[in-house]
Amino acid sequence: MTLPSRQTLLVNLLCLLVLCWLYGGDLLDAVRARSAEVSAFLAPPPLVWPAVVLGVMLGALGVGVWGLTRGRGEGFKGYRLLPIVLVTALFFDLMLSENQMPLRSEDVALMSLGRFREQVEPLVRGGRVPTSPEVLRPVVEDMGQPPYLVRGVRAAAWSLQVRQGCQGPVEQAPGLEVGTFIYCVAPGAERAWVSLVALPAGERFGLPEVLSSEGTTSFALIQPVPPEEEPPPGAEAPFGEAPGSRTPPGGPETPDVGEREPIPPP
Repeated sequence: MTLPSRQTLLVNLLCLLVLCWLYGGDLLDAVRARSAEVSAFLAPPPLVWPAVVLGVMLGALGVGVWGLTRGRGEGFKGYRLLPIVLVTALFFDLMLSENQMPLRSEDVALMSLGRFREQVEPLVRGGRVPTSPEVLRPVVEDMGQPPYLVRGVRAAAWSLQVRQGCQGPVEQAPGLEVGTFIYCVAPGAERAWVSLVALPAGERFGLPEVLSSEGTTSFALIQPVPPEEEPPPGAEAPFGEAPGSRTPPGGPETPDVGEREPIPPP
């Protein structure tokens, strides 16, 4: 019984493992994203493409196994099919993803927190942050859609919950839907912490939780911007300028040394 070389067998085995790892994982993600409570995808992962690749892979594997059982030697072309399937699939993946910029759901969520803060900071008046949901709701409505899927469908819109008398950002929010901004106001409306119901960073499937990274809650702080103040006495002067050397407005200017008249000898 003639068999192919060990190198040919190893190459086919390696191609088989890579195909199962890449496209088998993609297929599992696509199926799970359509049924999970919350999944960290901007859109449902493609289902047809990995299924087609795996189907072609099984066909190529069948041809190779047939060649082995028939005692085909090194010259049997069926032993080349698995490497061809892998290279072709990777080529089409590269072509399709060339003009796409990958964005993770957690990155978009963090950017949304920053944008929310930027939109609310101009609403601070008299050293107090806004506390009325009616004032904050237009900001939320202008945020678009949350970057998460709920049972395979993109979450429709952001929502808002305002809490009073907080001492810090909310760390747990059971029962709230994904895409909820939790606006937590400190006593006296001196500041507010904004957290977001999503998934913890790095997790792709699960139940809605407050957005966090490595166990630390991600939040945006909103507070009045202190007015610019004059530097206190004794503050360090700018580089190259001695303290107190600036001429006060309207004061006499010191003539340049080069313009002084020479002092007559006695």
